Amino acid sequence: MRTVATTIDQANTDRAGAVVGYLPAGFPTLETSIEAAVALAENGVDVIELGLPYSDPVMDGPVIQRAAEESLANGFRVAQVFDAVHAITERVDVPVLVMTYWNPVLRYGVERFADDLVQSGAAGLITPDLIPDEGGAWMDASERTGLDRVFLAAPSSSDVRMHQAVEASRGFVYAVSTMGVTGARLGVDVAARTVVSRLRDAGVARTCVGLGISTADQVAEVLEYADGAIVGSAFVRALADLGVTGVGQRAAELTVGAQRR
Repeated sequence: MRTVATTIDQANTDRAGAVVGYLPAGFPTLETSIEAAVALAENGVDVIELGLPYSDPVMDGPVIQRAAEESLANGFRVAQVFDAVHAITERVDVPVLVMTYWNPVLRYGVERFADDLVQSGAAGLITPDLIPDEGGAWMDASERTGLDRVFLAAPSSSDVRMHQAVEASRGFVYAVSTMGVTGARLGVDVAARTVVSRLRDAGVARTCVGLGISTADQVAEVLEYADGAIVGSAFVRALADLGVTGVGQRAAELTVGAQRR
């Protein structure tokens, strides 16, 4: 299994940069979410971000919220995310990061969660509501297991928070392009460039921009200054409307943006 870091580095050597694709586990069913993730990988997505459905998703927009609600209503359980990761990594050589709010990890048990991530073949975690100076238990568990840990930086982040995110993250730092929740936007905010610039000043090795990217042009725009572009709502909407085939087609369309230099 390739690591997140080497995958992003290779994408930046071969073309304009990496594309990270988000889908929620268990939507609309566990089996379909696995097939959809595989379709992302088979159509040019470099890193898969597999969301753990949660009942109080403070950063998620309406498209992802509805998908998570449907997954939970259909009986999705936390342990099934490991089944999904295992099934995906058995079929495609693409790193899989689990995106999760911190409360489900605490309830499951941090050390147990880390061990099950390793067993499933996951590369690590993206933790949108956990800041490094409150993440001691996860820092210890990820050091023990070698898992990646991706923290967020936003336009509102202080310089201290920027440095903390850079120092604590492994894999990449997730640069939030706008204040607000996820969802496709007509234009990726100018603030994204500023966040990435501040992360560069703080010494970041790799940073990927998320929130609001939904077109190949936006992917190309983001990759002019960042190492990766993260696409979420556009893929979830494609899955909801057009199924697995639609996800694959959408991925093929959007990853064209990563071919432009």
